Amino acid sequence: MKIAFLTDGIYPYVLGGMQRHSTNMIKHLVLNGTDVTLFHAINNGCEIPSEQEVNIQLFGNQNSCKVSSVGINFPKSFQFPGHYIFNSKRYSSLVYEKLIQLNISDFDFIYVKGFSGWKLISEKKRNRFPKIGVNFHGYEMWQYAPTLKSKFIQYMLRPFVKSNMVNSDVVFSYGSKITDLIESVGISKENIIELPSAIDEKWIRNSTIEISDQIKFLFIGRYERRKAIEEINQAIQQTSRLKLNMEFHFIGPIPDSKKIISKNVIYHGKLTKSENIISIIDSCDVLMCPSFSEGMPNVILEAMSRGLAIIATNVGAVSLLVNSDNGMLIDNNVKSLLDALIYFNNLDKQELIKLKKQSILKVKEDFVWDKVVRDFISKISCICQE
Repeated sequence: MKIAFLTDGIYPYVLGGMQRHSTNMIKHLVLNGTDVTLFHAINNGCEIPSEQEVNIQLFGNQNSCKVSSVGINFPKSFQFPGHYIFNSKRYSSLVYEKLIQLNISDFDFIYVKGFSGWKLISEKKRNRFPKIGVNFHGYEMWQYAPTLKSKFIQYMLRPFVKSNMVNSDVVFSYGSKITDLIESVGISKENIIELPSAIDEKWIRNSTIEISDQIKFLFIGRYERRKAIEEINQAIQQTSRLKLNMEFHFIGPIPDSKKIISKNVIYHGKLTKSENIISIIDSCDVLMCPSFSEGMPNVILEAMSRGLAIIATNVGAVSLLVNSDNGMLIDNNVKSLLDALIYFNNLDKQELIKLKKQSILKVKEDFVWDKVVRDFISKISCICQE
């Protein structure tokens, strides 16, 4: 099968959850025998990597594996309300031109991330194209917005996202509440393909799980209002007033103004090397992910694969990852988070170890890339034969 993979970037050239998802999916599609041509964005001003450099990033020295790649500078303009939408449409036109040059009819399927296929999808009615599937991941523009600014951005995005979804052949969903949301926009069930995110098998922990006397909680991510850093900070401050023996770790670029000064709160900053991230995850016990909106967070999959119990809000497709077997789903408020922190702090150590082990088992059974990609290939093959 020959797939054109359109995305707004791959890791490490562009940072972000969607970009890491693209990178892992492409890698495992190729490893499972799929012919992939990648169209990806590079931030304006950065040098476009050669095809060889992309393949080294994806496969190291595995010369038998190869992806064809087309790098494109993401357009830049002065900032104004809607500049991201404006530049995304411009980028999609550049992608479309490259697709046409390579003879679009040679592909069996075109997989589109976000707005990268906007121009292609708009031309679909006038041309005979291969089947097109679009993935906007968490579809956060229809989830809860914690601020007026984010709500305004959501309303700006909705009509353009909906247009891309309605005019594609299929729409990808992580499942659970994401599927419900996509259906509510007007996409019929038969045009939705449920496909979870996944983790590379090398992330899965095989070493013994141990717990120290002091329970360690972890947050991974950059500062965004929807990630509920303010609520986490308030809950931490209350644990301090209650004189509870807990330790809190943060991985990611948290602004100084959002940091708590305490010997029990450790900020590790932005980390890019997997071994450094894994080392800190392994030293902790429970991941905190009390976001107001999410798709299927990589951070939860990574923490589960290393044997952490999970505290998370029931948003997006999180309920497919977290339940009472390996953690706790909570409401979006400080009290619910504080109650969860106290619960895990007081939990019998053997019970906590059971939850941590269940996280690993859950990942092994349902959320490794090889399994998910094989499912993707099977479903796409059926679509292409229709």
